[in-house]
Amino acid sequence: MRLMHKLAAFVAGITLSAAALAGPSVGQPAPAFSAVDSNGKTVSLADFKGRTLVLEWSNDGCPFVKKHYGSGNMQALQKAYTAKNVAWLTVISSAPGKQGHVDGAAANKLSVDRGAVPTAVLLDASGAIGRLYDAKTTPQMFVIDTKGVLAYAGGIDSIPTADADDIAKATPYLKLAVDAVLAGQPVLSPATKPYGCSVKYG
Repeated sequence: MRLMHKLAAFVAGITLSAAALAGPSVGQPAPAFSAVDSNGKTVSLADFKGRTLVLEWSNDGCPFVKKHYGSGNMQALQKAYTAKNVAWLTVISSAPGKQGHVDGAAANKLSVDRGAVPTAVLLDASGAIGRLYDAKTTPQMFVIDTKGVLAYAGGIDSIPTADADDIAKATPYLKLAVDAVLAGQPVLSPATKPYGCSVKYG
């Protein structure tokens, strides 16, 4: 009997560890982070206390990211929500030498060239924030509410292709999630499957 208890405890420990490694859970406090942005400023989750926050994982070399930037969809979302006092952080977790890796100057030029207007671009070359959030693809989206709770995690929309023509036909998961949070309503699809290129960790 004692052996069975030890075995049960061991299995429970493995399960807990696996859950912890799986990243943050919707409905739970978003993991705290701190990183340097493209202008050399340290940015942390705590800086946005009381504001709705969108996290967008990006890699400018990824066809799925190009789908949403080339069409203007991502920029339109950024403009619409930052105008409503939503903070938008674009996170680049590509390691040095990997597709999508940029320094601060290149990140700023990229924002200008493609008309992007995030609140800040975080340079996560170590992959620390990406792993903290279990970010798997670019793009991948997270929404954190005004209380610091993760309200949405998943894809930007429902059609996992690199074809810009599919944007208008897709269910806009991110837009629906942010709109719900801003309205104080529950997010109807709080966790969806992200799609895109794999995050280029080191």
